[in-house]
Amino acid sequence: MADGTLAIPVGGVIPEGRPSALRRFARKRSTIAFLMALPLLLVILGLVAYPAVYAIYLSTLNRRMTANIGLGNYEILLDTDAFHSVIWQSCIFAVTAVLMKALIGFWLAHMLHHIPAKGQRKWRGMLLIPWVIPPALSTLGWWWMFDPSYSSINWLLSVFSVPAVPWLGEPGWARTAIIIVNVWYGAPFFMIMYLAALKSVPDQLYEAAAIDGATGWQKLRHVTLPMMRNIISITVLFSLIVTFANYDIVRVLTNGGPRDLTHVFASYAFEVGIKSGNVPRGAAVSLFMLPLLATFAYFILRGVNKRNKEMA
Repeated sequence: MADGTLAIPVGGVIPEGRPSALRRFARKRSTIAFLMALPLLLVILGLVAYPAVYAIYLSTLNRRMTANIGLGNYEILLDTDAFHSVIWQSCIFAVTAVLMKALIGFWLAHMLHHIPAKGQRKWRGMLLIPWVIPPALSTLGWWWMFDPSYSSINWLLSVFSVPAVPWLGEPGWARTAIIIVNVWYGAPFFMIMYLAALKSVPDQLYEAAAIDGATGWQKLRHVTLPMMRNIISITVLFSLIVTFANYDIVRVLTNGGPRDLTHVFASYAFEVGIKSGNVPRGAAVSLFMLPLLATFAYFILRGVNKRNKEMA
């Protein structure tokens, strides 16, 4: 007022001023979500993004890490027969293991889905044990079973008059042993993912198919698989990434032998980068799987997006 006194509105309550821009920004849900996710983003940047960028930088250096040689390490690797064998072995190992895990996991999930809930919990817990045990520990148990002198598997084969198998002594059998262990370890993951997808399929679709006279195979082909396509694709992609980067099983079971014919990208990167002391070339080996995985991811995710658009 003119005399300098403060005018008090009726009711004695002083109205608050308009909230500041900072206060309005803090009240947004997106801002709150970002602030809550910030610690995780910092962890990802520190433990994933920074090491990945630094590995790319390392792969462009010479052995003494004193000069930048561009793509020289990649050119040297592609000119060696040993690395060609690593590429072939890694692709055969990953694709074969993932396909077998997907088939076995789907079969186990389909069997569990038709078990009553009480018994299903018991079987689900037992079948998840291979996935819960640390890979290095479970692979050590398999190594004992494949041991040429005290192999329990060969002992069982001898009971049926089957000749002993050189599981870890010949390249073909060694590759088979690695795939067996990887499938044993990874199939429960596929099982639990597919079981969750099966439970999300509406029962009304199966009832409608039964009314139309559909057989069990027709229900599986025209109802179950179409409803599970996206989860199948995402699970296969995730497993491909993990299987390509597998290190524990090869390291414990064969250590790349015999004659370095069972190496995959991860184990060969350790062999070249750490044991041979050529860290830049080891980084190049580990990064070589990136274009392969990017190709797989592109086609799989494109299929997922296409199906989502069709369903929308």
